[in-house]
Amino acid sequence: MAAKDDLGRAGEEQAVRYLTNLGYAVLDRNWRCTQGEIDIVAAHGSHIAVIEVKTRRSESYGHPFEAVDTRKLRRLWQLAHAWAADHPQLMRGMTIRIDAVGIIGPDPAKGTLEHLVGLS
Repeated sequence: MAAKDDLGRAGEEQAVRYLTNLGYAVLDRNWRCTQGEIDIVAAHGSHIAVIEVKTRRSESYGHPFEAVDTRKLRRLWQLAHAWAADHPQLMRGMTIRIDAVGIIGPDPAKGTLEHLVGLS
């Protein structure tokens, strides 16, 4: 499990670098509540992006985005609303959206990164 956790953390670090380079302002990482955890929350323009990061060494078990199914998306929306309720001062004039970042490769820093914006 530790190797999987290390891969996930490395993927999140790579995602943060990528998003920051695109002008996202990271507001929270690994935010937790009783309903679960959000990997990254970032401001981008007039949006608060709740970002799910999925990192895989290969596509042997499918593409990372396959893990963001309807059930996962529903949970991400619940978590997004919980985060917004916990941070009302940051929500003024902002709308929430759900993004996903998928990274494939044994080393996330050198892997292939894909970013889906505005999942519904």
